[in-house]
Amino acid sequence: MRTIVVTGSASGIGRATLRLLEQRGDRVIGVDLHDAEIEADLGTPDGRAEMIEHLRARRHHIDGVVANAGLAHQTPADVAVNFFGTVATLDGLLPLLAGSHAPRAVATASMAIIMPSDAELVDLCLAGDEPTALDRAAKLVEAEQGGLIYASSKVALCRWLRRAATGKEWAGAGIPLNAIAPGVVETPMVAGMIGTEIQRAAISAMVPMPLNGFMRPEVPAYLLTWLVSEKNSHLCGQVIFIDGGADAMIRGDSTW
Repeated sequence: MRTIVVTGSASGIGRATLRLLEQRGDRVIGVDLHDAEIEADLGTPDGRAEMIEHLRARRHHIDGVVANAGLAHQTPADVAVNFFGTVATLDGLLPLLAGSHAPRAVATASMAIIMPSDAELVDLCLAGDEPTALDRAAKLVEAEQGGLIYASSKVALCRWLRRAATGKEWAGAGIPLNAIAPGVVETPMVAGMIGTEIQRAAISAMVPMPLNGFMRPEVPAYLLTWLVSEKNSHLCGQVIFIDGGADAMIRGDSTW
């Protein structure tokens, strides 16, 4: 039996992933603000430390990490959870993965990484300067540019992941580290954005998904469960778009 940690497990993609892993026979440890085995706020340094210490105190090893917790509030909290919380989860649980015979790790990014973002905010995230990054995000809100925050947090995450995945701590230790980039997923996080036909049409115009339209949480969850399975031996540093064709529609024949 494999043991997998899933953050953001109380709803949406995280909940669907937890259920699929359990159906597969894995032991799943859910992490969220509520309704989870470990209740912790990954938007704060204390919450991240609490989760990591909790797991290190009770486990000799884990076999996989699904760093899925995320926000889309267009506020500094997006940066705290989406980038700093995710990186802290992956880095903090790395020592526990070392004891597995088939360790795996994956993060949930977003197809929003191909949307406009704020270069300064991305650079501050990658520099590890959380206070200044949060301050930059607050200034974007004040300047009525809060719409750049979510994409920026996910761009920074993917750049961090691409840089880290091939290094000695991950690939060098035999640990595949990858990310998925979902399109529009019908979860509580986006319910307020797609609740009416007018809203759905507006989102569809920004995120065209010609293959079957918006998706249920189980769709990206199936991909996440494969990425933390023993069958995934050679994917390294990949950001896999699962978006109904949105990336191909927006970027055409560009492969990067």
